[in-house]
Amino acid sequence: MDILGGSMEETINTNEKLNFFQKNTGIIFCSILCTGLWGSAFPCVKLGYELFQIGADDIFSKILFAGGRFFLAGIFVLIITAFLLKKFPTLKKGSLKGIALLGFVETTMEYVFFYIGLSYASSFKGAILNPTSTFMMVILAHFIYKDDKLNFRKSLGCIVGFIGIIIVNLTGEIDSQISFLGEGCLLISAFAFALGSIISKEITKVEDNPMIVTGYQLLIGGAILITLGLIGGGRLHFSSINATLLFLYLALLSSIAFSLWTTLFKYNPVGKISVFNFLTPIFGTILSAVILSEDVFKLKNLVALILVCLGIYIVNKTNDAKN
Repeated sequence: MDILGGSMEETINTNEKLNFFQKNTGIIFCSILCTGLWGSAFPCVKLGYELFQIGADDIFSKILFAGGRFFLAGIFVLIITAFLLKKFPTLKKGSLKGIALLGFVETTMEYVFFYIGLSYASSFKGAILNPTSTFMMVILAHFIYKDDKLNFRKSLGCIVGFIGIIIVNLTGEIDSQISFLGEGCLLISAFAFALGSIISKEITKVEDNPMIVTGYQLLIGGAILITLGLIGGGRLHFSSINATLLFLYLALLSSIAFSLWTTLFKYNPVGKISVFNFLTPIFGTILSAVILSEDVFKLKNLVALILVCLGIYIVNKTNDAKN
């Protein structure tokens, strides 16, 4: 039985008609690469705050930091696209409004609410609530796409994967206090990422080059974040070569991850790809331990990784009898 859809016989018969991003090997490779890069952002952003002298409560400098990173990522994507196309990447008529909306939702809105939420809620709650975007994507897809309906298999897979996220964060402190500025903003941030993924899928039906969509949405979303950060008094201090190199890496990882993620959503059902997002906090935990020289070989990390992978398998496997 094939792990990512269809029987083995069906896969053999159709694989020749599929592009790289539709084949099982391409989906697995690109999804793991995206989530691995996003996972590496957790410790790198934390290190970046130290190198750029951004205080824990300095929300506007954090927003400016994110804005600069995404704006530069957009430039990277458009430069690469221009090189591949051998011409300047221009937008098709009627796609600008959609891409601007995507930039506002998936880049600006997501990160503004994420930083506000983390300022009023524990990091444990942030780690738990952020992956709820996976559930939101699956639910939104159920109501939007006829061929991507929610069923028992998808629900079970998402629940199993989410349990893995809880396990990897078990050392966090759980408190009973709930607030709109804390948990509420974190949920809005997760919803923005989920909604942005749906919007990107729709936009690529008009603007068929995912890299053009990614480049301009990062450019627009980043520009808005930069404006908000500067208005709020945010400041960045490029105090060393290490700070500059780290900033360039964060921009590069965003350009690669968002380009691949948008491409995957263009060619595949939302539910099939979204569940891989559970890997992001797993990679974040593991890479944070590696970069910060902590013990990564913990039983809870192994159990969490197994559960997340099991959840991905459950969501994407297809029985001989149709669901």
